[in-house]
Amino acid sequence: MTEPHDTKIKRLRMRSMRRGIKEMDLILQAFAEAHLHGFSDEALALYDQLLSENDHDIYGWIGGQFPTPAQYLDLVTQIASKAEGVTRPD
Repeated sequence: MTEPHDTKIKRLRMRSMRRGIKEMDLILQAFAEAHLHGFSDEALALYDQLLSENDHDIYGWIGGQFPTPAQYLDLVTQIASKAEGVTRPD
């Protein structure tokens, strides 16, 4: 059985705010609230896959400390564009 679109969004929103480090809670929760409703099923699947990665890796990709894997580059770029003050304090 496939997961209904709205249920998937609710699950991903919860996973976005219950991370291993507080910075990722803030970044991903804000991103999920603002963008997940407009995502296709394919985009939600990629975001779900991203959430399975290590928080310190994701934080490093968003902050530009190390290269983002190709499959996540567009998504991480989108997330990072809204997370400026959290990843690199003014």
